[in-house]
Amino acid sequence: MIRQLLVSLIVLGAAAAAYVFFVPGAPETLARYGIELPFAPQAEAATGPAGGQGGGQQAAPGGQRGGPGAGGGRGGNRSLVVVTAPVTVATINDKLTAIGDSSAARSVTVISPAAGTLAELVVKPGDAVEAGAVIGRLDADAEKIAAERAQLAFSDAEEAVKRFDELAKANATTTVQVATARLAYNNARLEQQNAELALAKRTISTPIAGTVGLFQVSPGNTVTTQTVVTTIEDTSHITVSFWVPERYASSVTIGMPLTASAVALPGETIAGTVSAVDNRIDTASRTLKVEAQIPNDDGRLRPGMSFSVSLTFAGEEFPTVDPLAIQWSSAGSYLWKFVDGKVERVPVQIIQRNSDGVLVKAELTPGDQVVTQGVQQLTAGASVRLLDEPAGGGEGGNRQRPTEGNPS
Repeated sequence: MIRQLLVSLIVLGAAAAAYVFFVPGAPETLARYGIELPFAPQAEAATGPAGGQGGGQQAAPGGQRGGPGAGGGRGGNRSLVVVTAPVTVATINDKLTAIGDSSAARSVTVISPAAGTLAELVVKPGDAVEAGAVIGRLDADAEKIAAERAQLAFSDAEEAVKRFDELAKANATTTVQVATARLAYNNARLEQQNAELALAKRTISTPIAGTVGLFQVSPGNTVTTQTVVTTIEDTSHITVSFWVPERYASSVTIGMPLTASAVALPGETIAGTVSAVDNRIDTASRTLKVEAQIPNDDGRLRPGMSFSVSLTFAGEEFPTVDPLAIQWSSAGSYLWKFVDGKVERVPVQIIQRNSDGVLVKAELTPGDQVVTQGVQQLTAGASVRLLDEPAGGGEGGNRQRPTEGNPS
């Protein structure tokens, strides 16, 4: 029985509260019967300080309770309170960063020009050599003997030609004998050149200037014409190869400046230029291969290093708004722009979302104010006021409600 009574009281209390807060004029009606509700501001405004009806009727001109512009009345033409944020400008697609692999300006793999036994190496790994410098030598005893024999045969043939030329002037020899001597002379000359070439091939030399790499053979090893001896790297500058997306293909040109940083040299940025651009887009990755040239005057950069390359472009500028300003409808995304105390609905196309703002394509200019809070009840052309502005006595009933005992 007691439980049923408590439940009934709770239901009655809830009904009374709902009546007071949801039925217009309920506090005034209760006040006329002498029931005062301290938690209902409407009753206070209606009854006045003495609890009667006359005080509230004198609070506003025209004899109406609370006045037509009273902020507490439900029928007042109140302006909505909003919070705005300015439109800024952001630039995108103005910078490209790519990871590239480096190589020497020129690189040559040195192989043995002939087969034989490696007699000696005359340089060490890391040495700087000029073009044509000797790196090593093969055993050349047989080739030296063959070269000397060819030199003797050539000298003998040369003397024979001279003798037959003198005899021919005195008409003491025939034309056939002279021709035979000249043929022997030419054959001896060719044999001498062949012997000298065979002897020269016993020397291993570099075709370019650069730095000597590690040797793949040691003195005493037998080598062939396919044996790799070492590599020579020209590191006067470094070439970095990297790939750029297809959208930048028309923007990357030869001579374009860039900056590069190596993992091996943290904190350092090196200026370089684009030295080569491929003539076709890779269909699998939709990227374009680009090569950059980076100076290496101090020799600290090594072929094979990984580089982060950055290029700068003109980019595209778009208005940027606070993420809270973006609203959605069946027609798409839009926002509310605050202009002279009213709001305008502006459709937008989202270009890019960032943590601090949304880049949009819309009829907005830097400095425009867009609504970020209080957007739920906005309609096109609605009068609004900013949160930090006082609710003054302007149009639309923005006047503040008079206090008790101080009628306006």
